[in-house]
Amino acid sequence: MKRSPWLWIGVLAFVLAVLSPLASSLPDGLEKVAEGLGFASKDKGPLFKVMPDYCFPWVGNEALATVLSGLLGAAIVLVIGYLMARALRARP
Repeated sequence: MKRSPWLWIGVLAFVLAVLSPLASSLPDGLEKVAEGLGFASKDKGPLFKVMPDYCFPWVGNEALATVLSGLLGAAIVLVIGYLMARALRARP
């Protein structure tokens, strides 16, 4: 019996939802290097923020907002990957 890719997407979404509140609150490697070398203060930041601090500001529960932002990010990456694969497959 062949398994649907939707099963794996569901499993991934579940694991992401369970583990995302456990993510580190420490800065990532790039931010740490920028702070260590002293040029982090020169950062002007993005022109606009779609999802500031990877959270939805209108969601009151911080853990739920983190889970939702993770699911949205995973969905965006999945759609972009699918579209890229489809475009590459269509080439002669």
